[in-house]
Amino acid sequence: MKARAAVTDGQGNFSIEEIEVSHPQAGEVLVEVKAAGICHTDWDSLSWGNPLVLGHEGAGVVQAVGDGVAHVQPGDRVLLNWAISCGHCFQCMAGNHSLCETNSPVTKTRPWAGHAHPEGTHFNGKPIERSFNIGTMSTLTLVRGEAVIPIEVDISFASACIVGCGVMTGYGSVVNAARVQAGSSVAVIGVGGVGLNVIQGARIAGAEKIIAIARKAPRLETARRFGATHTIQVNPDDSDLSQAAAQVKEMTEGRGADYAFECTAVPALGAAPLAMVRHGGMALQLSGIEQDVTIDMRLFEWDKIYINVLYGKCTPTIDFPRIFRLYAKGDLLLDEMVTQTYPLEELGRAFDDMHKGVNSQGVLLLDK
Repeated sequence: MKARAAVTDGQGNFSIEEIEVSHPQAGEVLVEVKAAGICHTDWDSLSWGNPLVLGHEGAGVVQAVGDGVAHVQPGDRVLLNWAISCGHCFQCMAGNHSLCETNSPVTKTRPWAGHAHPEGTHFNGKPIERSFNIGTMSTLTLVRGEAVIPIEVDISFASACIVGCGVMTGYGSVVNAARVQAGSSVAVIGVGGVGLNVIQGARIAGAEKIIAIARKAPRLETARRFGATHTIQVNPDDSDLSQAAAQVKEMTEGRGADYAFECTAVPALGAAPLAMVRHGGMALQLSGIEQDVTIDMRLFEWDKIYINVLYGKCTPTIDFPRIFRLYAKGDLLLDEMVTQTYPLEELGRAFDDMHKGVNSQGVLLLDK
């Protein structure tokens, strides 16, 4: 079957191309993708060195299922996810399903390992991998059955697709990794898509003080709509956020926040949350910083915990239905996060807008 897809050569370039997608084999599902989120990771994947079908956030409709797939059937609305766990490796047995030693596309050497059968997708007559196993910037995707979760609430595909990474990372890091306590104080550095979902997660968890930190005033206004109780606009000369950290301490009785989350993807700010938490507090880095960073070890004094969280410690079969229920109740805002949609052919403009910080969350609509 023919499909339109965003394809990268792995050397920094991409184009919209026609690809061929096979019918599902045993254990596989063919999905017509209706919407795909746009993330900084998608931009990074342009330079991973191998040709790929782009995209790792997506939602759509099941077109066909292979033998052995019973939890979905053709016509079902589904959310795609890349946290496929084997259930029996060391990490899965420890409850760390997003760190699966067998299937995780992040903990494996190749960030697209664990895909459906390698002959399932072709470009120019040759097999091509799908980013993070799912390659959602494609009108059709062939994935393993574990990569699809039924959508059982009334929600648009545009709002649903962002749950697959940005929402899960922000919300999950609050409730699964930090386990933010009611009545606590939370500082959030960076209020893009992930940061806004940290704010929402903290609000839902009952945090008393939620401090949003950003450089642009409009971003802080948005943060208040999502649940921030206090805001700090960063001064242009505050490159390491030391001034912002001092303000956080002033807002928290001089001791620092109970939790601080870094959501900027700026390597120089990797240590910033440590400066904002109290003794015994927890600092969490959510943006996937992988560069070398120099850290003043005194920032760890005393008894502070620093965690680099992957995917909000996601267990898709538990977390995604929970997120959708919170949305249905009106507790978790998703429609409001999608500030711009684009047809697949305008992916370049969508990337430009992402880098400019135009959107809280941009989404591709693949049936446009």
